[in-house]
Amino acid sequence: MNKAIYPGTFDPVTHGHVDLIQRASKLFEEVVVAVAESPTKRPMLDLEKRVELTRIITEPLGNVTVIGFSGLLTELLTQQGANIILRGLRAVSDFEYEFQLAKMNRVLAPDVESMFLTPAEKHSFISSTLVREIASLGGDVSQFVHPLVAEELKQHLSKLRN
Repeated sequence: MNKAIYPGTFDPVTHGHVDLIQRASKLFEEVVVAVAESPTKRPMLDLEKRVELTRIITEPLGNVTVIGFSGLLTELLTQQGANIILRGLRAVSDFEYEFQLAKMNRVLAPDVESMFLTPAEKHSFISSTLVREIASLGGDVSQFVHPLVAEELKQHLSKLRN
């Protein structure tokens, strides 16, 4: 059975992420979206909220589950019985970093393959970093994220401003 883990911070989950998840759900028997705690990245939204939003958005996909995790991805792969790491590539600039990660993961977990998908062209420029920046400056992010995510960002930032 091919079980893929799609790891990321998903802070926030964007249309580009969802595009990859939907396409992966057609390629693999099971897809686990692994939302990383990533305290060193200092996420805007807490882990529970990122997991909750991603679960709601991907709920229609029957072979997709969403979990939160901290620690080594290779340990999570073993715990989940997964044999594929799925990563997204938006641009050539992503490739060098992702290539380095894939090599490191191959050393840590030789039986696991890294696979890469590119988002649909209309989503290829979207990054969580840019979405957070636009939202924090009061901009409209509704064209880049699900309406629930846009609302959550608005509420979160409103609390910070008060």
